[in-house]
Amino acid sequence: MSEKIKCLIIGSGPAGYTAAIYTARANLNPVLYEGLQPGGQLTTTTEIDNFPGYPEGVSGPIIMDQLKAQAQRFGTDVRFGCITKVDFSKRPFKVVADNVHEIEAETVIIATGATANYLGLESEEKFKGLGVSACATCDGFFYRNKDVAVVGGGDTAAEEASYLAGLCNKVYMIVRRDVLRASKAMQEKVMNNPKIEILWNHNTVEVLGDSSGVTGARLRNNKTNEEKNIDIHGFFLAIGHTPATSLFKDYIELDEQSYIKTKPGTSKTNVPGVFACGDVQDPNYRQAITAAGSGCKAAIDVERFLSEN
Repeated sequence: MSEKIKCLIIGSGPAGYTAAIYTARANLNPVLYEGLQPGGQLTTTTEIDNFPGYPEGVSGPIIMDQLKAQAQRFGTDVRFGCITKVDFSKRPFKVVADNVHEIEAETVIIATGATANYLGLESEEKFKGLGVSACATCDGFFYRNKDVAVVGGGDTAAEEASYLAGLCNKVYMIVRRDVLRASKAMQEKVMNNPKIEILWNHNTVEVLGDSSGVTGARLRNNKTNEEKNIDIHGFFLAIGHTPATSLFKDYIELDEQSYIKTKPGTSKTNVPGVFACGDVQDPNYRQAITAAGSGCKAAIDVERFLSEN
């Protein structure tokens, strides 16, 4: 026998938990599956200074524990595990958890998030949260008046470099080709900024550091094979994100980067009754606070949908 529920939430970042808080308070008895990384990307962040309501700052794991506790306080059934199969061809939607448990859900909120792409270096992993970051808006503040590097040559890298140039002493852009993929306007912006130095045809061989965190990076010139070290305190990745959408691709409309397409101003997907919130549908902002806000929207959309159907 499959379990029948009104609202299933897939994912446990700020979007998923906020959706849970709102749907639980609306007496929809939501069931939330946490996924492979309970708490989402924020659990890998040591210090969060820009989430409203925490004047002294807060660690990522603490804020996620608090959001989870708040969702549970209103009756959310939070489960450790993964949704492994979905069938969104008709309502109620059929899903399978952990390959065995069958669920029939009247509505589904997808909040599976996106993960930043990394270079795959051992040293990069070692200094994650200690100078290695994939979000300049989140962590740039900690490197005021210091030297930093940004890896990438697209619009995101150019934006991150420009943002960091407003805070930092110097910004190196590490670009593996001899051109930028960024738009013309963004190219001009970085090239005309005296604080930004573009290192063309370079790859990162190793992130250097000690017990205090990142102290530099070893780079290799693709053309000459020469290696050199740069002295930096922050190493920022801007080589894209991968949204966790492969499970839904047979039913849900995705954009060319595999983000879920939602109807403008709403959390509605192309399937009535299936909603998406957080980074899984947001390639632009990717902040905890915008994810939480979109989780609230998804919950309200679910509530309205159920009252109309």
